[in-house]
Amino acid sequence: MAAATEQQLIAQARQGSHEAYRLLVERHIREAYDLAVGFVRDHDDAEDVVQDAFVRAYNSLPGFRGDSRFGTWLYRIVVNLSLNRVKQEKTRAERELPMFSASALVGRNDGRYDDADVRGHIERALHELPTLQRAVVILRHMEGLSTREVSRILRCSEGTVKTHLFRGLEKMREKLEFLKEEGV
Repeated sequence: MAAATEQQLIAQARQGSHEAYRLLVERHIREAYDLAVGFVRDHDDAEDVVQDAFVRAYNSLPGFRGDSRFGTWLYRIVVNLSLNRVKQEKTRAERELPMFSASALVGRNDGRYDDADVRGHIERALHELPTLQRAVVILRHMEGLSTREVSRILRCSEGTVKTHLFRGLEKMREKLEFLKEEGV
């Protein structure tokens, strides 16, 4: 199946072509995984989310209207499943783990950070954002989607996306200000 368009692959997959669906999976699996891991922060959980998303997409393919790109539709499924996983993990952690002080979670702060430390601080700041702000920042800046695509995935207006993006980035800047002060 050389250079088939996405619409052709969708049509063939709807008719039962497993090969066509496999090609759709290959086209979108990396982005779906990157998106999932951005939310769930665990490779195994991200793989589970992506696998579940592709199964759900396959089962729902007859109902795919084509109002948006297949990838946008799939990413919406990934976001929903990721948010559900995060919610489940948060609930489980709240039941099982004792409360920790913020200072115990900050880690070392000796003023000399390597790239892994900086990435760790950025990830922590990102995951401290409210869910919708985090989703917008991940989709818009980390996945490089347009404001319109993010609004379709999250089912909200472009204005709402812009507001949450602005607020989320402001909160991250505030949380990461110490890195700038230390010259990182």
